[in-house]
Amino acid sequence: MKKTIVFSLSLLLCLIACKEEKKDEVVTSTTVALKTKISPKDFEGIVEGDSVKLYVLTNKNGLEVTFTNYGQRVISLHVPDKNGKFEDVVLGYATLDEYLNSPRSFFGSIVGRYGNRIANGSFSIGENTYSLAKNNNGNHLHGGDKGFESVVWKVDNATSNSIDFSRTSPDMEEGYPGNLDIKVSYALTDDNELKIKYQATTDKPTVVNLTHHSFFNLKGEGNGDINDHVLMINADGYTPVDDGLIPTGEIDKVADTPFDFTKPKTIGVDLEEDFEQLKMGNGYDHNFVLNDTPKNDDGLVLCAKVLEPISGRTMEVFTDEPGVQFYGGNFMDGTTIGKSGKPYVFRGSFCLETQHFPDSPNKPDFPSTLLEPGEVYTSNCTYKFGVSAE
Repeated sequence: MKKTIVFSLSLLLCLIACKEEKKDEVVTSTTVALKTKISPKDFEGIVEGDSVKLYVLTNKNGLEVTFTNYGQRVISLHVPDKNGKFEDVVLGYATLDEYLNSPRSFFGSIVGRYGNRIANGSFSIGENTYSLAKNNNGNHLHGGDKGFESVVWKVDNATSNSIDFSRTSPDMEEGYPGNLDIKVSYALTDDNELKIKYQATTDKPTVVNLTHHSFFNLKGEGNGDINDHVLMINADGYTPVDDGLIPTGEIDKVADTPFDFTKPKTIGVDLEEDFEQLKMGNGYDHNFVLNDTPKNDDGLVLCAKVLEPISGRTMEVFTDEPGVQFYGGNFMDGTTIGKSGKPYVFRGSFCLETQHFPDSPNKPDFPSTLLEPGEVYTSNCTYKFGVSAE
């Protein structure tokens, strides 16, 4: 009798294990019926000895997000318009090879260790000064020559609507001190939210500023420019920059300037204004200092809201970060051909990167990005998609 019970229990455990394997298989299978035209096989490969795959998240409303663990990238994001038509609203490439062989891009990736710029590629912690790559007009940008977007991440867990990544950035990688253990989780909820949660710890004092870098066009990727998108940014202030796009250290009011998005307006309406900060960035490429309210049910501040008036698609951004970098696609020039075969034109996308402020390690009056041993870095960002009732 005991042998029969053991055998039955073993069989039951086997069946459960097989079922779980099939559940995970749905996430990575090359036979899943996807909205995206991207082939999962085109994202299968080995990069520096590590396996790379395509992963798929879906929700009950038909939203679909695909990821690769190379650079922890969102490859496609399908959301509906007011007529229920789904479009991919993020820019990117159709194959892993294009990401590997094209000039460095941040399409859909995580950015780190430090998102945005650090002046002169240098910062100090106590008596120690650290030198970083000067990879952007004499300054340091987005983690250096090989940032977090250019490495393979471990997938700790993948289900039909969530995925968890992890990695240890070794001491002095790209010049940053400390072994930094990072965990990032993404969840696609049935409220049409893509929730991102970051966590990191270190064994030496270091600086950390992680962010997500999807390039959005709510008309659909490659479908013209974004100047007619209607944008609200919940910020009464912003950090003006010098000609290297490094903050001056001041916080200026947005009122009575082209940087006032406190009331919704089209992105392009003030772009031709004779305003020095617009000339500095060839448009908008600035950090906005977020207000403290209102907050959603998760306690995250409403950062921004975007409406594409033709499709009716909307996107809200929520965060617990003090700032957001609004970038209006000013350095795009039509030479990059995207995954649908269309050129990515000048101002053909926008980014809303929730973050601490640029160059904070050198600006003691800015919110600190210092992480000490024994502390836990956390950051949260939610992109919520919808359709306008108007």
